[in-house]
Amino acid sequence: MGFLSVLSCAHKLVEERLRAGDTAVDATAGNGVDTLFLAKLVGGSGRVYGFDIQETALARTRERLDDSGISGAEAVTLVCDSHERMLQHIDGASHGKIGAVMFNLGYLPGGDHATITTIGTTLPALDAALSALRKGGIVTVVLYPGHDGGAEEAEAVQAWAEQLPQRDFQALCYRFLNQQNNPPYVIAIEKR
Repeated sequence: MGFLSVLSCAHKLVEERLRAGDTAVDATAGNGVDTLFLAKLVGGSGRVYGFDIQETALARTRERLDDSGISGAEAVTLVCDSHERMLQHIDGASHGKIGAVMFNLGYLPGGDHATITTIGTTLPALDAALSALRKGGIVTVVLYPGHDGGAEEAEAVQAWAEQLPQRDFQALCYRFLNQQNNPPYVIAIEKR
């Protein structure tokens, strides 16, 4: 048995903390993999919010949900807006009660590689995610330093996570150290 991939690591960390009936957020819906994962965890009594700035990504997410038998109208709300404005779209009663927020940064796989996440929206989105979390909730951030702009964004996110007060948050980094191709890695933050 080998090590978990960074995506599997992020899923494992969320799976250990999210319960049926919880509310969760996919801050970068992309092709809908994390949205579907979250929807299965929270079940029909929970709620998932999925954000993306590209309608193409949301259409792919809707298709993935429909193909899985999970109706997007029942448990998932998809929003075509920047993740930095997530709190404006999440029901106010859920603020401070979110179980998990997942970020998968970079660009839409199989889509427009010129449209990427950036420091200017990602860092405010991470701040919003932390304020939305309940105690024991988790934020996972999969970072891709290998594309144009990716290394700078990864460095900024890591610096942001390192300065979080230890009394309020635990932050960890899961990455492969001996790969030379700028592999992706995950940062996870748990609210104390």
